[in-house]
Amino acid sequence: MYPSRFRYEAPRSLAEALDLLHTGGDEAKVLAGGQSLVPLMKLRFAAPALVVDINNVPGLAHHELDAEGNLHVGALCRHADLERSQLLKSVQPTMAAAAPLIADPIVRNRGTLVGSLCHADPQGDWASVVLALDGSIVAQGPAGRRRIAVRDFVLGPFQNALGPDEIAVEAVIPAPRGTPAGGYLKLERRVGDFATVGVAVAVETQSGTVTRAGIALTGVGGSTIEATDAEHALVGGPLTPDSVAEAAALAAAAARPKTDHRGTAEFKRHLVRTFVVRALGRTGEEAA
Repeated sequence: MYPSRFRYEAPRSLAEALDLLHTGGDEAKVLAGGQSLVPLMKLRFAAPALVVDINNVPGLAHHELDAEGNLHVGALCRHADLERSQLLKSVQPTMAAAAPLIADPIVRNRGTLVGSLCHADPQGDWASVVLALDGSIVAQGPAGRRRIAVRDFVLGPFQNALGPDEIAVEAVIPAPRGTPAGGYLKLERRVGDFATVGVAVAVETQSGTVTRAGIALTGVGGSTIEATDAEHALVGGPLTPDSVAEAAALAAAAARPKTDHRGTAEFKRHLVRTFVVRALGRTGEEAA
């Protein structure tokens, strides 16, 4: 199926892109990697009157640390850039673990982390990873820039907090205050498939004590789920078999899975519990 007719613009500056969005209003869509928008348009689930392609806008392909150690990932930074990044491996192990698991190599070569967050698919991998890391989105519009925590950015399935005349220009991951460790585990029916269940775990430790914990779940609810009770069970003490088991049980309880062709709700809760135990077990080994 072919998409509906639309106007295509490829601005060469952020200011020009914002002007086009302001003109287009609710009928305009931003194109970065296109790995979500283009299939939706071809299926006519989306029919924007205006597509604003930001690939010619300079200064958006970065992933870098600022002076405080916060990680900035630009709107045009591809999944493949993150997959190959030595910086990510040294400072954000949870993101480094997730990057090779995003979709398939073709999608990773064009798709973007920021675009994935904006798409707000409940089965998207990056939302749970960035949520576990307490990340945020920087949006730019006519009134300037504002930062939106990812937990507030994703409003529901395929819904985000961007205004119609705003562009998400980057994601920001705060610098760890302790030694970072973590991972991302998911079950998929085949390579490139959406996750049946995905679990992101990110912890920070100081002298063997967990000072911060993030656990977020993919594919087991109408949106990405932050397992806050499971996080609280870990903070303030060392990673032990008992604390890991408690966190895993609380994470499974936070899940809201439904039985479907990918598995039963009971099976998906079991996967959540298993993945949390496995990820925290590896994390404990890294921290030791």
